[in-house]
Amino acid sequence: MSLPREPGLIRRGVFWLLLLGPLFFLSYGLANHYTAGRSDVGSLVFGWEHGMPLWPWTIIPYWSIDLLYGLSFLLPRTRQEMDRHALALLSAQVISVSCFLLWPLRFTFERPDLDGLFGWLFDVLMGFDKPFNQAPSLHIALLVVIWTMFARHVQHQPWRWLMHGWMALIGVSVLTTWQHHFIDVPTGALAGFACLWLWPCQGRLPFQAAHLARDAKRWKIAGCYAVGALLCALAAVALGGTGLWLSWPAVSLGLVALNYTVFGAGGFQKGSDGHLSNAGRWLLAPYLAGTWLNSRMWTRRHPQADEVCDGVYLGRIPGRGEGEQFAAIVDLCAELPCTVLATQDYLHFPTLDLIAPDGILLQQAANAIEHCHAKGPVLVCCALGYSRSASAVAAWLVVTGRCDDAQQAESLIRKARPGIVLRNAHRQALQQLGAQP
Repeated sequence: MSLPREPGLIRRGVFWLLLLGPLFFLSYGLANHYTAGRSDVGSLVFGWEHGMPLWPWTIIPYWSIDLLYGLSFLLPRTRQEMDRHALALLSAQVISVSCFLLWPLRFTFERPDLDGLFGWLFDVLMGFDKPFNQAPSLHIALLVVIWTMFARHVQHQPWRWLMHGWMALIGVSVLTTWQHHFIDVPTGALAGFACLWLWPCQGRLPFQAAHLARDAKRWKIAGCYAVGALLCALAAVALGGTGLWLSWPAVSLGLVALNYTVFGAGGFQKGSDGHLSNAGRWLLAPYLAGTWLNSRMWTRRHPQADEVCDGVYLGRIPGRGEGEQFAAIVDLCAELPCTVLATQDYLHFPTLDLIAPDGILLQQAANAIEHCHAKGPVLVCCALGYSRSASAVAAWLVVTGRCDDAQQAESLIRKARPGIVLRNAHRQALQQLGAQP
């Protein structure tokens, strides 16, 4: 069931449209005009693109994004959602136009003369659009933001399938109207998801929680990811062609490095439902695939969770079809989604991988475990179920008085799950906890 709308949203949406509309045409037009007079404008075209068909009728879905742009401001239910949607659209415009000026590219195909309705629509389009502003495609960047808004609010079938089909057709139309080369599409999508990551529809903004890490280990891990990002980026440039896809893992690893140094666990944007945000899933997809495979490889010989004490189990993060026997899940993993059933309680305490949780978070996790424990068996998990989650279970044992100290708690956990890894940083955080009276 959707939330009731806050009052005054229509007026607020009109305000944003009156601001963004003229700004769009002004910035886009000026960038077009400026780039048209430059002599250093190149192009990036794959050989197979010369076989791309021209479908004049797709100018209709191409144009329809203008209507959907305006309609998208009728969907938000809160001022926060409205403002962040508008700011995401504005950010997409700023990012794309900046790239048009810094790295201009030109569309190289010559479109034949067209007549009829489709020809007229093309003529109107070319009245203000020129073949210079290409990567990242602003059309695609805006589509990603608008599509996400509609997907969040259009839930009823068959309208939802119709919406997804039309949005996909808009995405295809940038190629079949001969408006963009292929490189513009993934770069435009990347820009769109970056804007959604910057302006999530709910929760804290990334830069609100930003601060430089003081933990040397976080910087060391971030350095490893940064090197990986740099290597992928250099390989993408050196290889060209299909090698340009390495830009995606470069962005993914670069964002992980920033999470370790600046944004913290919140940078992964894992929500209270166990899922990562739409933007987080796409931006981090190469990293997430590698992390998930790593978690399954390390636990392939011991995939099951182990009972530590009184119905509290320690294990890896459950995937589809796993963890159904638990009444509740206490999750300390920031980077991987968690499959949760409607019948399960789910509590999330996101922690960076390979970094020991602090004492405050361990206290909160311990309280959550004890609260859920009364309802039935509880799974405490992280990516592998060996470190972050083990420290949370140890905290629960100490806080509830089931163990006298951290050393005794570690020994008890190790009997149930011998592979746990608790280092000095984990032990120091646990030693700060005292048993509840």
